[in-house]
Amino acid sequence: MSQAKLNFSFYITVCCLFVSFVSANLQATSKNTLTEQLTEDNWDRMLTGEWMVEFYAPWCPACKSLEPVWEHLASQKKNLNINVGKVDVTVFPGLSGRFMVTALPTIYHVKDGVFRRYKSPRDKDSLIEFISQRTWEKIEPVSAWTSPTSIQMSIISQFFKMSHVLRGIHTGLMEEFGLPTWGSYLIFAMGTIISGAILGLFIVCAIDFVHPPKPEASQNETKQKEGSGGFMQEKSMQDEEIVKNVKDDLVDEECEREVSEPEDKEKDVDKDSKTEPSSPNVRKRQKPRKAD
Repeated sequence: MSQAKLNFSFYITVCCLFVSFVSANLQATSKNTLTEQLTEDNWDRMLTGEWMVEFYAPWCPACKSLEPVWEHLASQKKNLNINVGKVDVTVFPGLSGRFMVTALPTIYHVKDGVFRRYKSPRDKDSLIEFISQRTWEKIEPVSAWTSPTSIQMSIISQFFKMSHVLRGIHTGLMEEFGLPTWGSYLIFAMGTIISGAILGLFIVCAIDFVHPPKPEASQNETKQKEGSGGFMQEKSMQDEEIVKNVKDDLVDEECEREVSEPEDKEKDVDKDSKTEPSSPNVRKRQKPRKAD
């Protein structure tokens, strides 16, 4: 039993030494690297000075083949007077959304906050010539709308962060709790509905707080005022119509009078002409007598 305990303790000691040796080598390797690891917290360092920044993923074969070339570029950063950085998009998805990284590896040249995307060959000589010969001046900078420092790109970076968190939750539900894919999707659907209802309630409360509704009594008063105002308006319109009709009737009577006056005059003249023979002052014509 004692021999077995000794062997077990020996194996444990060897394993601990091996782990410490590997971790020490990894730390030395990370310290010896000349590239600067940029994160969500220090990415704004590239806004000052001249930078060459690579966006990569550990599982990307093209990124792995570019790694020695990128280290060589970092070894020449003092001669070229530049800074060389790297961003792991699997760890910092917000930066991949901020820079709209759609392919790996993606390289950006940054000069005092002006961003240009590198699309030339990825060999050592091309990268060094791109900096030394100032070839980057021939490339059109990224527009202000898609600039990583703009507000809209900051919002997009938050969405990328959220998607990364949701993906981790989805993976955890399937691996740790053994849920099927449809079960995880069902949980996300229910969460979306509940969060949407809460958000809608919050918006309604905010609107009521900014523009509160009027009390019912004041609403009834306004309705009564509007109703009385409408009644008075209708009454005034009816009065105007009555006055207008009266005026029209008066005008028609005057016109009838004017038309009837000449007729009356003519009648009077006719009457006078008829009454003249019967008047005593008028002499009747005597019929001529026949000769005896």
